[in-house]
Order: sequence, then structure tokens, then C-alpha cells
Amino acid sequence: MTSTDLHLPRGAAAQGDYAVDIGPASAGWTHSSLRVVELGPGGSHTFSTGDSEWIVLPLEGGCTVHMEHNEFQLLGRESVFANVSDFAYVPRDAQVLIASGAGGRFALAGAKCERRLPARYGPAPEVPVEERGSGTCARRVRNFASADSFACDKLIAVEVITPGGHWSSYPPHKHDEHRPGEESELEEIYYFEIDGPDGLGYQRVFPSREGGSDVLAEVRSGDAVLVPDGWHGPSIAQPGHDMYYLNVMAGPGETREWRICFHPDHVDSTGGYR
Repeated sequence: MTSTDLHLPRGAAAQGDYAVDIGPASAGWTHSSLRVVELGPGGSHTFSTGDSEWIVLPLEGGCTVHMEHNEFQLLGRESVFANVSDFAYVPRDAQVLIASGAGGRFALAGAKCERRLPARYGPAPEVPVEERGSGTCARRVRNFASADSFACDKLIAVEVITPGGHWSSYPPHKHDEHRPGEESELEEIYYFEIDGPDGLGYQRVFPSREGGSDVLAEVRSGDAVLVPDGWHGPSIAQPGHDMYYLNVMAGPGETREWRICFHPDHVDSTGGYR
């Protein structure tokens, strides 16, 4: 893929009711999807899950999620920078209605899957929050649908808050090969929001193989970056502007797991990471 294919500025992936609509067909891969729907006060949106499982995640505002005999009231949040949100999991082969009295923006993180798991509510207090890294590489990871925190068939999704002036998604790492016990094959989407007007960040993806993915993108709120393969990181936040990104991952492996390989140039003689 070219850098133009990998970096999708705000509006570039809009389609129909969605401010962002990324799926296997448009991304040129097999499993991972992300949609963002914006609803006005009293607005609603209906969609078919098809052959994919989905998590409805409020980015701003709250909503009600209706699916068959299930109804989930999502309190949501004021913004992605405010706090962790509750969420709803909806399975494949279903019709879903999202309705919002006050309006808001809602991410639909999806993955093509095989099993039809039960619809479920994810409470915000049960989301594991991890403080990762140190110094100017410190960031906060919200593991709402990580491989070991919430059951899905294929989908893995987390949120990261990177303080202004910090690096995250670092050291550079990859997950584009199936190596049992060492590395998973996962397609990944980064969806960005930057705190404050005119804020920006940078995202790097570079080849792990000849002809592999290669991009250095200036990212702003509403942008997305696709990572079909390659080393990715760092994600760099402009000083004074915190950076948010939503990571959506899935792949063909039989086991749902997040196993990554760090770039060897960032391993020191003791086996630690710089």
C-alpha cells in the first residue's frame, strides 16, 4: 500500500451515514472494521452486523443500543479525554438500532468472525486501565476489549491517551506474521482525536519486509491510519495537546491473542527496551 492509502484524513473514509467507514473491502484486507456515526438530538441509526461482531463505543454522548430482545443503556461520556466509557457488544447476523436523546458520536469497532457470541454490556468501572511506559513515553491504555479482558471471537480493541509532548506506540513493534507463542497476525486501524483546536500528532509505519507499508502522517481529529503490516510507532502528540487513538485489530489466527514483536534496534544488551 502507498502512504496515501494508509493515511485517511478526516472525511476521506466517510460514506453514507458514517463519518468514518473502514472495512475489509475498502482497506484491502480480511477482518478489521471501524465506523463512526454522528447522531443529532433524538437521532437514531440502524445497521446489520452481517458477518462481523461489533462493539458500540460512545466517543461523545450516550445512547441506547437495541438488538433483538436486548436493550443496553450506555451512559457514554463528555469526550474521549474525559474518562472511560461503557460499551455494548453485538454479535454477527443481527439488526441493531442505536438511538440517542441528546445526540453524540459513536464508534463501531468490528471484526469479521465465525462464532455468534451473546450480546453483552461492558460497564465502565470494569475496564482495565494500564499506565504504560515512563517519562516522555508514559501513556494510559484503556483495555476495554483487549484479548484478556473482554470475550470476543476475533475483535481486539483498546483506547490510548498520550499526553501532549509524549510518544506512545513505542518502541516500534509489529504483528504481521503468525509465529506461535511469539507474534500474532493482526490488521490494525488507528483512529485519532486531538485535544484542543488546531492540535496535531504524527504516526509512523515503516516496512518489516521488502515493499511493505511505509508512511509518516500528520494526523488530526477524525483521521485514521491503516496498519496492514510493518513496524508501527511512534505515535507522537504535539506539546500542549493530548492525543487519543482507538486501536481496532483482528486477524485470521485461530486463537484471539495480541502478541507483538519489538523492533530489534530498540532492544538493549540486557533485553530491556530503550
